[in-house]
Amino acid sequence: MAKLQKRYVCQQCGSVSSKWAGQCADCGDWNTLVEDAGAVVTPFQAKHNLQGGGRMISLSGLDADIPLPARMATGIAELDRALGGGFVEASATLIGGDPGIGKSTLLLQAAAKMALAGARDGRSVAYVSGEEAADQVRLRARRLGLGNAPVQLAAATSVRDILTTLGGAQPPALLIIDSIQTMHSDLIEGAPGTVSQVRASAQELIRFAKERGTAVVLVGHVTKDGSLAGPRVLEHMVDTVLAFEGERSHQYRILRATKNRFGGTDEIGVFAMETGGLAEVGNPSSLFLTSRDESVTGTVVFPAMEGTRPVLVEIQALVVRLASGATPRRAVVGWDSGRLAMILAVLEARCGLSFSTSEVYLNIAGGYRVQDPAADMAVAAALVSALSERPVAADAVAFGEIALSGEVRPVAHGALRLKEAGKLGFTRALVPAAQGKEGTMALTGFRNLGGFVEHMLGR
Repeated sequence: MAKLQKRYVCQQCGSVSSKWAGQCADCGDWNTLVEDAGAVVTPFQAKHNLQGGGRMISLSGLDADIPLPARMATGIAELDRALGGGFVEASATLIGGDPGIGKSTLLLQAAAKMALAGARDGRSVAYVSGEEAADQVRLRARRLGLGNAPVQLAAATSVRDILTTLGGAQPPALLIIDSIQTMHSDLIEGAPGTVSQVRASAQELIRFAKERGTAVVLVGHVTKDGSLAGPRVLEHMVDTVLAFEGERSHQYRILRATKNRFGGTDEIGVFAMETGGLAEVGNPSSLFLTSRDESVTGTVVFPAMEGTRPVLVEIQALVVRLASGATPRRAVVGWDSGRLAMILAVLEARCGLSFSTSEVYLNIAGGYRVQDPAADMAVAAALVSALSERPVAADAVAFGEIALSGEVRPVAHGALRLKEAGKLGFTRALVPAAQGKEGTMALTGFRNLGGFVEHMLGR
């Protein structure tokens, strides 16, 4: 017989404890442990059996038996790019982002386009909102010019009611739940938004997706530090996790896949928020470059790679000398602060430059975040330019990875970086010597950081 066992689940990080405590032992937050009354411990449950009743099959025989997963294009190229070609049938996707970033707007636009395209072949799209009334969603769709799209709309929070309604007819090809934190399952006790309710509601919706072939999209809230709210197991349960990033003060938005069982996680989709909704950005470099006629000290253009797409961004540095005895400050926006400390250390140890008595500020223009290690060379160029007050040529780009020994190492996709820079009018590039000549741009190669600094200082 199943034994009901009390346990306490942290509403912040999802950790489980056998007894209540004022502070969570894992995340350190206070008063977040809540009793999970729906925890049932059983020695064995049939529903957890392996597919086929525990029968083992050969891994080599899968290619002939299982076809590639079918994808449904959304009609939004940037969204399809981030997903790897579109939503996969019988899959679950979780999308998260800051409040007001545009998650609901993006999904409503995708639902409308897929509903219009699916009207010809009998595929329907359902949009369930637990945060807004049906009339509010209609008003938003009308404002976006999507009022005539044949999207099935409902305002509900009960998972049983939603699945009962959808299960009584032909299941929709796409089901959007906005948001999973507002859903409530009557199979378990607890208020909507708690760890147990989020987990149980998601499990029922994902089971429906696998059994009926519907692609389910769950909208998730985020915490103050930007991570998805609710239990961490939610990200393991779904097939794809999308992060919608951007600052509300900036126009652009970036859709990035952090997990994708059916594709890669190195592609991004770029959107611009406009009065008519989210518009696709075919040339993201135009968002992050500053147009000017003359060179400015401390500014370098870097061709970053996002998957297979090169994006040109502007790296800005400012070096302010302080009076003796003052503690210098290091501030970074859009890049790894640890990486900046490493570059400063290499410049001091290998090149003889001194930043110990200066404040250093580094910024990636436009609110873009760079994770590409090839940005080392561009950051070093911006720092040397700001320190020496010698500008880098306005028609030049820089990229390359810097080792602790001062060696300038080649990076991947050099040809694509140079090709994109050439399209936007850049004619020169500062690159590693081992990068090789690619394209028609004038390349200046460097084997070590010392030679690069000598070139920057005109020695």
